[in-house]
Amino acid sequence: MMLSGGLVALIFLMYMALLFVIAFWGDRNASVLKPRLRVWIYSLSLSVWCTSWTFFGSVGMATNQLWGFLPIYLGPLLLFLFGWRLYARMIAISKQENITSIADFIASRYGKSQGLGVIVSLLCLVAVLPYIALQLKGIVLGYSLLSSAPGSAMSADSALGAEDTALVVTLVLALFTVLFGTRSLDVTEHHRGMMLAIAFESLVKLLAFLAVGLFVVFGLFGGAADLFAQARSAEVLEGYWQQETPVIGLLLQTSIAILAFICLPRQFQVAVVENSEPGDLRLARWVFPVYLLLAGLFVIPIALAGQMLLGGGLSPDSYVISLPLMQGNSTLAMAAFLGGASAASGMVIVAAIALSTMVSNDVVLPILLRNRVGPEHSYERFRGWLLNVRRTSILIILLLAYVV
Repeated sequence: MMLSGGLVALIFLMYMALLFVIAFWGDRNASVLKPRLRVWIYSLSLSVWCTSWTFFGSVGMATNQLWGFLPIYLGPLLLFLFGWRLYARMIAISKQENITSIADFIASRYGKSQGLGVIVSLLCLVAVLPYIALQLKGIVLGYSLLSSAPGSAMSADSALGAEDTALVVTLVLALFTVLFGTRSLDVTEHHRGMMLAIAFESLVKLLAFLAVGLFVVFGLFGGAADLFAQARSAEVLEGYWQQETPVIGLLLQTSIAILAFICLPRQFQVAVVENSEPGDLRLARWVFPVYLLLAGLFVIPIALAGQMLLGGGLSPDSYVISLPLMQGNSTLAMAAFLGGASAASGMVIVAAIALSTMVSNDVVLPILLRNRVGPEHSYERFRGWLLNVRRTSILIILLLAYVV
């Protein structure tokens, strides 16, 4: 069963319009948000870590190796349970120094080195572009699954359609990011409306994944015990259970996940730059690990069910959408698509803002200040220049990711 491509696109655009409304309301009412709500927004925004790679790809990794998905969840979980004081220290330093990005933070540790800030900015730009491209690919994957006949080969026309879809998605995300990520210049670089939209997206992707997991465990099987019993006796999974667990590799990947969580521009943006009150971290250090546990709860059941019911004909990354679609549950499949799109768009939006801030503050701003001539350059004119640089940077970054 498949849905009309136009219907899928319309629902996605309506969802993005809802995010626009939420972000707009958040910008207009940022000053009246209750502290308790602000703390929850901050805590949920940390789950921008869970991208489409996590939403779709964790199932694919669990399909290849039972515990292959674990480091993505385990690394940040351990960091927040046992290393939260590191973040508390980073937040304190950043507020004292008016830090606006990970490049600014590293440069400030070495005497506000402008050259180091430029190097870190360019390194982040080159490293993150393929990651943004992966998110665009994740959205296109979901769209293609919902709007294409199951098992049909991708023709030249459909490949062209995927490219067109990716371009439209890129431009929509660029528009959202420009509107709510570059509304004004603020020394704190806080984006209240955008963070409210990211927190909402975090709930959408979590609820969508849990809904698919519950459907698989209790809708396709008679519970977790029945699913695992059938998986243990299934011939198609005979070799799967005989695989050895690469403990050393998983430990190394967990360490890398911890370092990535600390150093990725989008995570620094939401965890450090967007932090309003250092005390918000006290709740976040418990909320975020619980979020990760819930997000990873049904990864293995979906991976096992996908191998038993769908076989090797489909990419494991598609199981989250393909399983409800196979049963004719188009509503749940659409919800899964929106969950994956939420995971992808949240990452793209925050990463684009973080990268554009680094490019403008650490690369372009020093050039503007160096070439400033006379006092006739008012603050308003300078502000306009810098905002336009950020807007242009966002568009160029996302178009480069589309090319990738």
